Amino acid sequence: MDMVYLGFILMLSVFLGFELISKVPSTLHTPLMSGANAISGITIVGAILAAGADLGPWATWLGAIAVFFAMVNVVGGYMVTDRMLSMFKKKDNSPKEKS
Repeated sequence: MDMVYLGFILMLSVFLGFELISKVPSTLHTPLMSGANAISGITIVGAILAAGADLGPWATWLGAIAVFFAMVNVVGGYMVTDRMLSMFKKKDNSPKEKS
């Protein structure tokens, strides 16, 4: 693919991402971020395919690095989601019975 098209796709994705985030209310940023991090699983699949495609040592190393960073992103997304969901759980404030 030509570099001009790749640059166009990059600029379009940056513009669309900025417009999407600016239109989302601030209360929904955390769920949106958590969902986006979970979608990074697609990145993991692509990175594993790139690392194992036998395209040379550089492709293998870059694929392995991409797998690592995508895993950090996915695990971080799940941790943020878990913390966010725990904030919505009811706390048990009932007084305990004394016997």
